[in-house]
Amino acid sequence: MNNIFIIGLGFLAQGLFFIRTIIQWFKSEKEGEVISPVVYWQISLVASIIMLTYGILRNDFAIVVGQSLVYGIYIRNLQLKHVWKRMPLISRILAILIPLSFWFWLIYTGNISNIFHNENVSLFWMVWGTTAQLVFISRFFYQWIHSEKEKESLFPLGFWIISTFGSLMIFTYSLARIDPVLFASHSLGLFVYSRNILLHYGRGSLFTRLQRIPVLNKLIGKVSDKIK
Repeated sequence: MNNIFIIGLGFLAQGLFFIRTIIQWFKSEKEGEVISPVVYWQISLVASIIMLTYGILRNDFAIVVGQSLVYGIYIRNLQLKHVWKRMPLISRILAILIPLSFWFWLIYTGNISNIFHNENVSLFWMVWGTTAQLVFISRFFYQWIHSEKEKESLFPLGFWIISTFGSLMIFTYSLARIDPVLFASHSLGLFVYSRNILLHYGRGSLFTRLQRIPVLNKLIGKVSDKIK
């Protein structure tokens, strides 16, 4: 398959992941505390399906395993937000069937062996990349357990600390794999992770400095109000 198309899929997925992160950061900065918006989890579902497709086409074991493990947590957070059942029935069916059909196709066609035995990735980097993905997605398991305990979808401090370490590991993996998609996304994400850590410790919002500009402050407020 055309390599440009595959890379394009990867950038689309990571672009959506980055948009969800920016939305979460923007809402949190406006509120002065870490927020878990509904749209964050909705975008996550779409981006994860696209990223899973990218991982399959790239024969990247680390990406396929990572996206498959975390997918259900996105759905669970939508349930905790009490919006999953309000989503159109067709979208809920597709959200469940598409990832399952991908794995059925991989096993049925035997293409799963290509992912486990990719000659372009050494054993060391496959182990490193898989470990990095597991560390990175473990943040969602941590977030899920915390949210179940609190009976609502929340982002605890540990989520952002794990995000930082996992992102740094994937960043090094992207250099070895010469993967521009992973390189770009994990370069940009570190800023948001650090800002959420600071917000957890009660550091002031960056937007407080814009209160002297009424027009801009009003615009930020309107955009924030649109984020649910």
